[in-house]
Amino acid sequence: MSNEGVDLEKRRFLTLATAGVGAVGAAYVAVPFLGSWNPSEKAKAGGAPVEFNLDKVEVGQMVKVKWRGKPVFVVRRDEKSVNALAGKGEELKDADSAVETQQPTYVDKATRSIRPDIAVIVGICTHLGCVPQHKKETEVSWGGGFFCPCHGSKFDLAGRVFNGSPASTNLVVPPYSYLADNKILIGVDEGEA
Repeated sequence: MSNEGVDLEKRRFLTLATAGVGAVGAAYVAVPFLGSWNPSEKAKAGGAPVEFNLDKVEVGQMVKVKWRGKPVFVVRRDEKSVNALAGKGEELKDADSAVETQQPTYVDKATRSIRPDIAVIVGICTHLGCVPQHKKETEVSWGGGFFCPCHGSKFDLAGRVFNGSPASTNLVVPPYSYLADNKILIGVDEGEA
């Protein structure tokens, strides 16, 4: 075949232009396709660890934090409340926190926390999944903690269930760790943050 009468410059330009348009088209297809491999924002929020600044919680106060779609109670306990946790053994179903699935191994069994003054507890009753209410010691005769309004389960400020409550196990302590003295990461075990 003869190249006579063929404008090679024009042919080269058209070839390059077609290749360029094809590359741009491929990029437009590839970017959304590759982006679909990433988890959605909803999925990230559903399982992602949550940072929480403890400066937001005053002594005696409870703040709810959402983690994996569940309420997590962060409570700052005073020294009197921490000391009261030790004297309730006979009143509780599992005072020694023997059910290992209810809390990480690195938390203290009596306070069910890393630091005695800060409690981090999943706010879902272990009876039928209602959300307990925080009750201060001045509001109730049993010393305060958490009260489930659905069926009357009572838990102390460490999330341990009282005898006579419909709930059979303590409230769950989620995995968490300290990033600093005033900041925790809920969803990541201590030592892994």
